[in-house]
Amino acid sequence: MPIPVTIADDSLMSRKAVRRALPEGWDVEITEACNGKEALEAANSGKAEVLFLDLTMPELDGFGVLKCLHEQQSKTVVIVISADIQPEAKLLVDSLGAFRFLQKPLQPAQLREALFDVGLI
Repeated sequence: MPIPVTIADDSLMSRKAVRRALPEGWDVEITEACNGKEALEAANSGKAEVLFLDLTMPELDGFGVLKCLHEQQSKTVVIVISADIQPEAKLLVDSLGAFRFLQKPLQPAQLREALFDVGLI
């Protein structure tokens, strides 16, 4: 049974980069979200057992998505993929329950390692 995965980023190029970085043969069903509201809707409707989340998005940013998921005690595995590498951003992301913080541009090996660490591959 495929794992429901959502890629949330307002940049089409970034969403494509995440798709290309996914491990070959990983059985997933991918949903894409262009903003934080869509990402949250995907998570709440069962389309995001795994959520790849950008921090800077319109309507609701990644921090807002993380805060909502944290308050809901969601079981969604969130892997943040962002160019915002400020220490404060990393601390906030960690405190809100993100599993891992990966820096853009995304390196496929880092993504595979994070998925392995959480037991998804």
